[in-house]
Amino acid sequence: MELKQQVLKILEENRGSSVNGAKLAEKLFVTRSSIWKAVKALQKDGYRIEAVTNKGYSLLPNNDIISVESIVPYLSEKAALFSLDVRQTVTSTNTVAKEMAAKGAKAGTVIIAREQTEGRGRMGRTFYSPHDTGIYFSIILRPELSLEDSLLITTSTAVAVAKAMERIAKVKAEIKWVNDIYIHGKKVCGILTEASLNFENGGLEYAVVGVGINIETNDFPQDIQSIAGSVFSEKPKDAPITSMLVAEVLNNMADCMNNLTDKSYLEDYRSRSFLIGKDIIVLKGKEQTFAKAIAIDDQARLVVEYEDHSKEALISGEVSVRQR
Repeated sequence: MELKQQVLKILEENRGSSVNGAKLAEKLFVTRSSIWKAVKALQKDGYRIEAVTNKGYSLLPNNDIISVESIVPYLSEKAALFSLDVRQTVTSTNTVAKEMAAKGAKAGTVIIAREQTEGRGRMGRTFYSPHDTGIYFSIILRPELSLEDSLLITTSTAVAVAKAMERIAKVKAEIKWVNDIYIHGKKVCGILTEASLNFENGGLEYAVVGVGINIETNDFPQDIQSIAGSVFSEKPKDAPITSMLVAEVLNNMADCMNNLTDKSYLEDYRSRSFLIGKDIIVLKGKEQTFAKAIAIDDQARLVVEYEDHSKEALISGEVSVRQR
């Protein structure tokens, strides 16, 4: 770890309080001049660090630049096992994570970015991922699941994200099957799970689950302005909200990822679903069929009833609420 990151780690651990420069230098076995240069470099990167004579350096509470050092203090003991890799810009965190997984990256590796230039959603769609108004991250998993059970990864992640938003932002989060989180009727988060199959045993070689959250994005492209929203209209200024939100998602995922097949989280998923009981349109390719969403079953499939009273449990596909 370079000196700048070492200094940042200590400042994050003491966020809002002053850390004496001489003590910093002594602790890190460097000169005070080296500490000063590291602080200047952090300030140049955008960190709000206040230098007070005879007191030292203080990372201000309203600093919200995401980093490994800003997330770690909010991780639970279980979630501390995640290995974080924070980057400024990537094409797509899922693309990077899949490349790493194919080369043997360990389960629990998390790629986090402040911007995606080629963000991806389901069905080949793009995911709008502008710099610093959202957060985008992908987690490498190596679960002992069959391909049929892979839907559990997406649905458990949706619960983890919804619960994190409720705790950190104090909002009501709803889930649109299978992978979208809504607040006040607007989509604020999309989840994309991609997997590689082990042909020898029919299980998953690895899975990558990607999460994109609009934290305070306002300038959406015209084609999604009517459906896209953000967790906050304006982020609170007194806390590192982005880091806290990512950490809370990881905390929630750490609690359930080793127990996916017990499906205990499904009640949380069902209670947050806004589709159940509603008239919907089921989209399969270019075909649209009217139906009613009647349940989420124990495999996390959406059970629908068509107009001819036949029923189907959907494992994939796209649905939308039917406007009367």
